[in-house]
Amino acid sequence: MQHLHTTTRKQLPSKAERHKLFGSVAPGKKTKPENKADMADLQNTKKNFLFHIDAVGIAKVKHPIQVISTTRPAMQTTIGTFEFTSSIKQDSKGTNMSRFTEQLDMYHKNGFTVSVKSLQTFVAELADRLKQDDARVKVTFPWFFERSGPASGMTGLNHADATLEVAYDKITGFRTTAKLSGTVTTLCPCSKEISEYSAHNQRGIVSMEVQLTDAFDEDVRDWKEDLLEAAESNASARIHPVLKRPDEKMVTETAYENPRFVEDMVRLVAADLYELDYVQKFTVSCSNEESIHLHDAVATLSYDKRDEDEEV
Repeated sequence: MQHLHTTTRKQLPSKAERHKLFGSVAPGKKTKPENKADMADLQNTKKNFLFHIDAVGIAKVKHPIQVISTTRPAMQTTIGTFEFTSSIKQDSKGTNMSRFTEQLDMYHKNGFTVSVKSLQTFVAELADRLKQDDARVKVTFPWFFERSGPASGMTGLNHADATLEVAYDKITGFRTTAKLSGTVTTLCPCSKEISEYSAHNQRGIVSMEVQLTDAFDEDVRDWKEDLLEAAESNASARIHPVLKRPDEKMVTETAYENPRFVEDMVRLVAADLYELDYVQKFTVSCSNEESIHLHDAVATLSYDKRDEDEEV
């Protein structure tokens, strides 16, 4: 004989009653203005507030952006992490935080392709919107580039962390800084020299920050590709997303033929950056994740070409 099972379902109170059960209360009496024109605007208060503020704004703003590249993929959609700031005079209490994201949304709706030119236009308009004499925008994003195996030709995508920062001042104009952190292979020269066979290698992170001249034309040169090439071409070997056995053989042998200390890396990369006519100041850092130590090996080098003019 078949038995029928019956299910007893809970009888829940309404959603409004559940909210009351967990602490929700009815709205209180409204006494303050609801129209924007009647609301107090504390940030626009004018008094002596003791000090000038160098920079105030918002950071860690994630937003989809488009990036143009001279390497494949030529047009890519990625995620930008933004920081927006401006200075505040001593007689101003604060800034209008909503205007930063308001402008970002306006650019997004018109199709925001991040470039030197677009960020310069963005930051000049931002200063006007904030009614300030200066403004700054910085965006960091993963930049993807296609890489082929040296023997097989099989392709895949690598990425580097790129940053573009534009500071604007109504008197002095624009200051544009570009940054790129790329990953390379480095093989230890000391290990190669003292060992009967083989040598240990490691993954190296090369970080470059360059200040661009006013004459830089991104329609002629892609700073992302130039900085990546400066890092990769001076390393023991390049990093590949796809390696078949013939590729691995070539990469391993190439690394053995080109041993590099971190000191070697920063000097060689610096030489390439020095030869870029649109770079007037740069800093190069290399950090090797040592394979036979728990610590990293690090080195940093900075150079300003404008100091040469002063020496003449």
